[in-house]
Amino acid sequence: MLVSHFFPYRIASVHNICVESFCLYNLKRKMGGFAKEVEVSTSLPPAKAFKAFAEDLDTLLPTVAPQAIKSVERLEGDGGPGTIKKITFAEGYGFSYAKHRVDVLDKDNFLYTYVVIESDFFNNTVEKISYETKFVAAADGGTSIKVTTTFYTIGDNQITPDLMLQIKEASEKRALILKAIENYVLANPDV
Repeated sequence: MLVSHFFPYRIASVHNICVESFCLYNLKRKMGGFAKEVEVSTSLPPAKAFKAFAEDLDTLLPTVAPQAIKSVERLEGDGGPGTIKKITFAEGYGFSYAKHRVDVLDKDNFLYTYVVIESDFFNNTVEKISYETKFVAAADGGTSIKVTTTFYTIGDNQITPDLMLQIKEASEKRALILKAIENYVLANPDV
């Protein structure tokens, strides 16, 4: 299952941060932000995983998780690099929208990179959050999905424990949505 983690504090070295048993480990400074790398697996082969979690994500999100995602609207572009999308979350989700910019959609190398450039989740603390997702063939025929999330705060802002809890909740919700997509694709092989 694909899971991506946010990481909340501006720090000078590698640290482990925990709030209410939600831990972020081995945070690393990366060009103005802090990066967290996560590797997860799916039984979907790489081409199918890339199609579901990168190419078809816009249509699958509201179909598979209408309780979480109300809509995905393309504001600019054709779906490839430079495309701007607005995800509108369902009422009660915790925040209402996020705008993403696609930076890389490389079908040949199974690489998908996008940046969350605006969201009411940011609370004047976060500038942006970038995701680099690589889909690599696993020995069992499935896919190892390597996600690097880089979290950028505005200036020297620190993220509060309250926002840390919101990040925890958002990460858990995202993991459930992506697991639902994986299950949907497994149950509907023609997708």
